[in-house]
Amino acid sequence: MDDAGSVVVLTGAGVSAESGVPTFRGEDGLWRNFRAEELATPGAFARDAKLVWEWYQWRRELVAACKPNPGHEFIARLEREHRGDFLLVTQNVDGLHRLAGSSKLVEVHGDIWQVRCTSCGSSREDRTLPFPELPPKCDGCGGLLRPGVVWFGEALPEEAIGRAFAAANSCDLMLVVGTSAVVYPVAYLPELAKDAGAYVIEVNPDETPLTPRADESWRGKAGEVLGGLL
Repeated sequence: MDDAGSVVVLTGAGVSAESGVPTFRGEDGLWRNFRAEELATPGAFARDAKLVWEWYQWRRELVAACKPNPGHEFIARLEREHRGDFLLVTQNVDGLHRLAGSSKLVEVHGDIWQVRCTSCGSSREDRTLPFPELPPKCDGCGGLLRPGVVWFGEALPEEAIGRAFAAANSCDLMLVVGTSAVVYPVAYLPELAKDAGAYVIEVNPDETPLTPRADESWRGKAGEVLGGLL
């Protein structure tokens, strides 16, 4: 890694799961007989904003009890010590990468600790737990606040995904950690990097669609594998 001029790290839910963050898919996705796909949508928020916020407040409380693991810490250290260009692209919304010290990052699915006004569009970090009322209201205009995350059916932020694709297209090394590499358009990033000549290393407990094209595949949990490199 020391020889790579430009490094991109792509992370997914597997990194956060090792800190105890539920994946909110499968068994973890059921809450009061609702699945994540039923609540994390603009339509669900329009129908019952309080219900959606009750679910997100519960999620925020779970995440607040979690701490970065050695995988997060390795990536933060890599950013600090690497002399060339560096960018972390994460699909996670829990903020654990920032808590570990990462600063050169793109959160393509947003941040659960951000809130955005549906009326005036203002956005801010808000770690209030619990909110005094649900759904919370904007201090400026009184409009409804929503979580600052990308919901099913919404496009990824143009600036964020643009930075991610530009970095992938010009990097020398891509480290793909804890992601199944099947959710598009983010799953294109390792393919783009590989086609542009980058060396691609995958860290995942299981084989993924990326495995046949990766230059190296390291089997195991991210915290254990990357923590060993610390």
